[in-house]
Amino acid sequence: MFSKLIRADVELRLVEERHALEIYSVMDAHRKSLREWLPWVDDTTSVDGTREWIRGALEQFANGQGFQAGIWFEDSFVGVCGFQPIHRANRRGEIGYWLAPNAEGQGIMTAAVRALVDHAFLELGLNRVQIQCGARNYKSQAIPQRLGFVEEGAMQQGELLHGTYHDLITFRMLRSEWAVRSTTAV
Repeated sequence: MFSKLIRADVELRLVEERHALEIYSVMDAHRKSLREWLPWVDDTTSVDGTREWIRGALEQFANGQGFQAGIWFEDSFVGVCGFQPIHRANRRGEIGYWLAPNAEGQGIMTAAVRALVDHAFLELGLNRVQIQCGARNYKSQAIPQRLGFVEEGAMQQGELLHGTYHDLITFRMLRSEWAVRSTTAV
């Protein structure tokens, strides 16, 4: 399966069913902090549920509609990043991600997202990549900002999270912009 070393200490691996326990354990250990911004956390209640999510992610990959990659830091699983979904007809994709709090602040997610953007433009032939973040999720917003994404605006009440509507900020990168910025983003 897909695996890519993106730094000496960080590797992306396509999620597989054999990773279900590891993924669930990390998510469950950090459930309280992850649920603040991720609506699916409350519905993820078992390793079997995680295995089902992985099966869906592998089907998405097989159909060319995106993929989900686990992030391993120093050979320990710490998060996920991927495309959800890829719109082939319009040559655009949206990146989503989450990282265990104990792995934050080390440039791991920035390196992972940079690798996905490179892959989107160089391997998948996409023209546009976007990232949506909660309007108050400043840690998540720092990733596209660091990589030179353009903030396009806010989607008012764009996400229902634990019974409350939250605004989303949309960031985008075009292939032509990445080609110019990639020398500084690499």
